[in-house]
Amino acid sequence: MKPAPATAARPAAILAIILASYFMILLDNSVIFTALPSLQADLQLSTTELSWVQDAYTLVFGGLLLLGARAGDLLGRRRVFVFGLVVFSLASLLIGMAPAEWWAVAGRAVQGIGAAIVAPASLSLLTASFPEGRERTRAVALYGATAGIGASLGLVIGGALAHWISWRAGFFVNVPIGAAMIALAPRFLPETGRATGRFDLFGALSATLGVGALVFGIINTAEAGWTSPVTVSAISAGVVLLAVFVLIERKAAQPIMPLRLFASRRRTGAYLARFLYLGAMIGFFFFTTQFMQEVLGFDPLQAGIGFLPMTAINFVVAMSITRLVGRMPGSLALLAGILLTLAGMFWLSRAGVDSSYLTGVALPMILIGAGQGLAFAPLTSFGITGAPASDAGAASGLVNTFHQIGTCLGLGIAVAAAATVPTGGPVPAHLAAQVSAALTTGSVLLLLALAITAALILPADLAARRTRTPGTLLPAPEREPAR
Repeated sequence: MKPAPATAARPAAILAIILASYFMILLDNSVIFTALPSLQADLQLSTTELSWVQDAYTLVFGGLLLLGARAGDLLGRRRVFVFGLVVFSLASLLIGMAPAEWWAVAGRAVQGIGAAIVAPASLSLLTASFPEGRERTRAVALYGATAGIGASLGLVIGGALAHWISWRAGFFVNVPIGAAMIALAPRFLPETGRATGRFDLFGALSATLGVGALVFGIINTAEAGWTSPVTVSAISAGVVLLAVFVLIERKAAQPIMPLRLFASRRRTGAYLARFLYLGAMIGFFFFTTQFMQEVLGFDPLQAGIGFLPMTAINFVVAMSITRLVGRMPGSLALLAGILLTLAGMFWLSRAGVDSSYLTGVALPMILIGAGQGLAFAPLTSFGITGAPASDAGAASGLVNTFHQIGTCLGLGIAVAAAATVPTGGPVPAHLAAQVSAALTTGSVLLLLALAITAALILPADLAARRTRTPGTLLPAPEREPAR
């Protein structure tokens, strides 16, 4: 029987530290978007050099997530969590001081290392600190809300700081936040202890190199296309290495990614749905920002504020999710969330040069924000539900891995779709057509996420509903094949 986590001694403090740290990482992942033009002008970067300021972070973050999750299981999650915060905060300071492109790119890569440690550790610490039931329901709902709000609020904060101060301020702001969390974590967070056993070195190497190669290949499509020899070679190498990784995990005594985690239809469905959902959302953030600035004529601050309708409704719905799931299965809330996001995304994809902000952007954003508020908490909870305590770090790592790889692949697909628009004509009209193509592609990804949720998550969740604790978002474990 899976041991229940000890009830948190100071649950409010524990939850605040975990959410603030996770929020800082998510904020940094999106704060860069509205600051990119001023960063490019300050450091005199080419388009390719500018893309690597974001891509270096994503590449390292995505490649090291499973390794970071396993490190927490073996070395103690609080210990690893604090170490990741130190790395992330120092890297933020160095990026803010960057005198040249190579410094900024290197700093972003180091920042990705810290994020790959903190992200899975934060979710596994949350699981270890709150027992299943209402307490964990509320904690997971807030964690899921942080995932949605952090991404959208980062655009607002990034635009404001870039407009009023400098693009560097978006990185400097992490330093005091990180320092405060580093000081508070040892005092309030429980330590999970060190697991006994061997470290799955070959599994860690093949997973890290495989995911890294796959992410690099996807990133390269933005500049060289899907048929480039570099793209094809990197993606092929990534697929081969990941196949080797699966073979290693089948035989490893203590695997870095226990394949038994995929025996649950709900967990597998949650990983795939998260992958597709985030793939659609990254294209939305990337291209909607450009639409507001290049087509509607907004400055960075106005573009950031332009996301507030989505952020506000996202927060309101996310704060209500614990009450909603007391009245309906979490899988129905997830289906409704994806459906609302799909409706908003498709509506926004119809915006053009003659569209107004209100009807072309703000109203669709309200649907997208409501969808995010409903979807993120169930996507998170179904990704960890029923996982044994010994696999909590691995399950958390998979949630974040599919999150990051989804954003990488989604952005590559969105950029490739935008590139199919013929050149020529006025710049605003051409960009509007590219945005339409990208967001239409995002709508297709959301449709696939909807289908996976209906096929995998919903039936298993409804079947387990009878044994579920009333009012909880985390369902009772389903029967899984014996191994």
